[in-house]
Amino acid sequence: MNKGDVSHFLRRLGLMHFTDRMRYYYYKFKNRGKNNRFKKNYPDAKLPPDYFIYESFQIDYEEYYLKSRQAAQWILGFLTKYNPNAPYNILDWGCGPGRIIRHLPDFLDDKSMVFGTDYNAASIDWCKTNLPDIDFNLNGLEAELPYDSNFFDYIYGISIFTHLSEKMHFEWIEELCRILKPGGILMLTLHGDAFTPKLSKTELADYKNGKIVVRGNVKEGHRTFAAFHPKGFADKLFNRFEVLEHVAQQVNTGKPQQDIWVVRKK
Repeated sequence: MNKGDVSHFLRRLGLMHFTDRMRYYYYKFKNRGKNNRFKKNYPDAKLPPDYFIYESFQIDYEEYYLKSRQAAQWILGFLTKYNPNAPYNILDWGCGPGRIIRHLPDFLDDKSMVFGTDYNAASIDWCKTNLPDIDFNLNGLEAELPYDSNFFDYIYGISIFTHLSEKMHFEWIEELCRILKPGGILMLTLHGDAFTPKLSKTELADYKNGKIVVRGNVKEGHRTFAAFHPKGFADKLFNRFEVLEHVAQQVNTGKPQQDIWVVRKK
């Protein structure tokens, strides 16, 4: 029985959320020493509750805080590569508890504006309370955002489509296209070929035929809801955009890495 078969078994029994919660406690215990050292070394660092960190990333304070600062610079690199003309309007779509977005203002001019939106009310409340210089919005699962059309120069979403159904992929890509300026840049990460060892035989057959593979039976949008994206499906998803980059990732230190797609609104 491979990982894909185990996942389907747990979903049929309704045990995915329970299993994931146990996994959270395991890593919370495993990383307690490292995280305590971080708090001692960085006593002024504002950190969200542990489960918020785990749900959106991994329960490792150093990775969440310090390396996410490097990730913010990396994400901005795609924007400045294709549009060097600041100031910018930037949206973190699916910002969670602010892992990336909290660092962006440090690397932007004073006239650039940064916005974050997420469907998790608790995460947005934490961000509004603790990251006051950024504009945060609570969205629903449906593809509807309160921003004007043609407003953003850059939208990025880190592991967001990876937790949505096929229908929501196409509804959300339309909404993101609406609020993105003509010539604006969209950067997303998807579960590509590096994740195929996790698929069951039936899922792998669909994937190889260019079909999105979705694992549901849990709350859509939650980390346990999973979608896997062959290139053929991604090409359909981005057919209204110009594809600037597709970085097909591999397995790194035993962990599959998500593909990177950078596209431009025509």
